[in-house]
Amino acid sequence: MKKLFAFALAAIMLLAVTPVLAEDAPLKIAVIGPFTGPAANYGLACQYGAQVAADEINAKGGMQIELIFGDDEHDPDKSINAYNYALDQGAQMIDGTTTTSPCLAVSAKAYEERVFMLTPSASSDLVVADKDNMYQVCFQDPQMGYIPADMIAENNMGSKIAIIYNISDDYSTGIYDAFKAEAEKVGLEIVSVTTFTEGDTDYKTQVDKAMEAGADLVFLPIYYTPASMILRAAKDIGYAPVFFGVDGMDGILALENFDPALAEGVILLTPFSAFDTDEAVVNFVEKYTVVSGGVVPNQFGADSYDAIYALYQACLNAGITGDTPVEEACEMLIEQFSTMEYTGLTGTMRWDETGAVNKLPAAYVIKDGAYVPLGE
Repeated sequence: MKKLFAFALAAIMLLAVTPVLAEDAPLKIAVIGPFTGPAANYGLACQYGAQVAADEINAKGGMQIELIFGDDEHDPDKSINAYNYALDQGAQMIDGTTTTSPCLAVSAKAYEERVFMLTPSASSDLVVADKDNMYQVCFQDPQMGYIPADMIAENNMGSKIAIIYNISDDYSTGIYDAFKAEAEKVGLEIVSVTTFTEGDTDYKTQVDKAMEAGADLVFLPIYYTPASMILRAAKDIGYAPVFFGVDGMDGILALENFDPALAEGVILLTPFSAFDTDEAVVNFVEKYTVVSGGVVPNQFGADSYDAIYALYQACLNAGITGDTPVEEACEMLIEQFSTMEYTGLTGTMRWDETGAVNKLPAAYVIKDGAYVPLGE
């Protein structure tokens, strides 16, 4: 009788303990991006944004989130290594990768292995092409090209346009192609097109050619590190056209050793402004600056924050837990993202059958070291 009682008691205890253990298994999300190297500002922003979201979610109780960070240094081969490391650590889905070229490499492998990816900021339409498991939080490069062209034409912002872009970067060339095509449609006169490659530090030639061509607006479909050097080169020769950038220029004001006065009057498109007085934005900025050690968040951080929350919402909806196999989680997340709606810091989002998000950017102008909505 004692043995029977002990056996029954053990069975009851096992039944009581097992659900708790299942609930305690954290959801494992990989965050892959350049945390070191020349593009580290973008990857670190995504890391900090993801951490803020995970901290908030974990503080609620219930399903917990464990983040697995993988540094790819903005290199496709190293991004594959980071992806493999994350899966070895038990990652069930990916917030990433941050930049386009690594994302093209990783998403191809993830498609074959059925791992769900939600990139906060890899904006090329090629990233999601022919991959049912790849979704974007950011808007796509063609939008970053045709929207500025339309705005410039509709508002008579420039009569002669120069373009400086990074010919070695998929992000930059994709936007350039879309801008050029739309500019031709709306009748913009492009008087100068010059290029550079990753790692260049001297932009005098490009700026000189824009000025010599009489360009009164310079379109910069590039990231903020080369943009900062272009602005410096223009200042050095007294050249002061309108500079119009895209989402990759978001964060230029926080660039180390950059004089914010050089960016005065610069126009850029972004879905997020840290200067917004909305309560959700204010709360995010406060938490982000703590996690980052005092850095002001840009749209990369906000997009990654939204990516973690969107994945969390989809997992709750689908019943995905920390014990769900990665391939099974992939199919369940595809079903959720193809139908669900999520509202976050960067807007209200729905996704089409390609994995592209439907939100649109807003235009800001930099005034006195802050973003001001264009037209105010």
